[in-house]
Amino acid sequence: MEIRELDNIYDVIIVGGGPAGLSAAIYLGRARYRVLVMEKESFGGQITITAEIVNYPGVERTSGKALTENMRRQAQHFGAEFVLAQAADIDMEGDIKTVTTSDGEKYRALGIVLALGANPRKLGFKGEKEFQGRGVAYCATCDGEFFTDREVLVVGGGFAAVEESMFLTKYAKKVTMLVITENFTCAAGVYEQLKNYPQIEARFQTELIEAGGATTVEYAKIRDNVTGKITEYRAADGKNIGIFVFVGYAPATDIIKDKIVLNEQGYIVTDQNQRTSIEGVYAAGDVCIKNLRQVVTAVSDGAIAATSLEKYVSECRERLKLPKAMINAGSAAGRNSLKTSQNAGVAGASSVSSLSADSGAFINEDMRAQLLSVFEKFEKTATVKAHITGTGASDELEGFANELKGINEKVKVEIQKESSKESPKDDTAETPPYLELYADGASSGIRYYSVPGGHEFNSFIIALYNIAGAGQKLSENLVKRIKDIKQKHLLQVMATLSCTNCPEVVMATQKIASISDTIDAHMYDLAKFPEIKEKYNIMAVPCLIIDNGEKVLFGKKGIEEIVENIQSLG
Repeated sequence: MEIRELDNIYDVIIVGGGPAGLSAAIYLGRARYRVLVMEKESFGGQITITAEIVNYPGVERTSGKALTENMRRQAQHFGAEFVLAQAADIDMEGDIKTVTTSDGEKYRALGIVLALGANPRKLGFKGEKEFQGRGVAYCATCDGEFFTDREVLVVGGGFAAVEESMFLTKYAKKVTMLVITENFTCAAGVYEQLKNYPQIEARFQTELIEAGGATTVEYAKIRDNVTGKITEYRAADGKNIGIFVFVGYAPATDIIKDKIVLNEQGYIVTDQNQRTSIEGVYAAGDVCIKNLRQVVTAVSDGAIAATSLEKYVSECRERLKLPKAMINAGSAAGRNSLKTSQNAGVAGASSVSSLSADSGAFINEDMRAQLLSVFEKFEKTATVKAHITGTGASDELEGFANELKGINEKVKVEIQKESSKESPKDDTAETPPYLELYADGASSGIRYYSVPGGHEFNSFIIALYNIAGAGQKLSENLVKRIKDIKQKHLLQVMATLSCTNCPEVVMATQKIASISDTIDAHMYDLAKFPEIKEKYNIMAVPCLIIDNGEKVLFGKKGIEEIVENIQSLG
């Protein structure tokens, strides 16, 4: 393919939308380069699950979600473009690099920043996969509540294991840390805090080798690596136990492992300028070899990679005699309209979700003002219909619906009071109240069986944006795959309002429902539905139930993976 045939080439494609990728996007966008940030799940990365950050210079206290959302908006302001897609292949050879997504879309650029990040490491002990979501967990913030008055084991001796053990004492009656080394592997100032938690016990040079039970974890087998003796751990009261694994992260380099130089652990080898073994390809963040993996070092990597790439891209442009009009699409504001205009509402909605209703209302005046700026951009009229049955959280749901009234004419609210016999049955013991979303009078198939508060307020606004606004951009191939699903399917997401991972799955299912006429997406606050929790033995969120139990999936799932699971059912 000749260069002149490429009519949509970027200066740089950043694969990964965490702090490192967003930092690179800020620097490249500000330098007036055309940059695309590609992220498979949601922008922000692993740090979004951190509820409190107190060591980021210049920011006294914030959350991971708020910090990275500010970064994303800043990059967008400088003209960065964003797309939710999973990179399936990266051709890094030659002057023109090509990133191919899992659904066949191709994006081309002169340079690449690999900000692939890392994923929670699995141990591989017997029963780990079988009991994931039913006793084995990887996020104390998301799943700690499920182990109230239970005994839990925490595997790991680093910073995360210590911090999460202390957090788990809010719920668990006893926490036993299993540390494979002779001592903790974090700073003394961190683990010395354990002295203030008498319900935490640390056992060193021990290793978890098996989890077992009927439907949930009832026992664990632990090996003493000094004596070799294997003992069985059971709760003193005979109840089920929890196992939380915090043993670090594994680099997400499978996609490039045979194409670029990695170390033995799979991390990308770079020089001091973040340059990899391939010309024009740089890496940043947790995917790189480094002694400290913190948001501040990820941001530093992104800035270094971006500024190092600037010179390469400019030289490449001159050498290939590429016209500036094709590459540099004008001002930041002009470039912003290419893709990021479709994300403008998302930016506004995300900022709304970070506000709190201190007055006791669900939606305070500041939030109403920001919602107005989002709603007035809608192309269709959205209707939020509250089905009030007089059971469950009917009063709360009705109160929330009333507060949505009058913000903007593009979002209407209807309150329909009905008996349980009149309302459609769902997979619960009694018919609960729910919100259903409509666009221009047509049901979207999206429902909330709880007040969308906490972290789910964001997903609620994004759902409205997807059905009545421009909507989040997906590739044409993925949209076609969703529309080609002709059979009826029900996606039920079990979440908790304090879970930082849940909104990603909720938003993914709702995006699918907003495109498909045959797929419904329902969100539940699992705390309000103990019968569902018991039926499916749910001990972790998010939990995605497809077609009333044909498939039950735990953990974060992106649109691509959810579509694959739906298609596997026929």
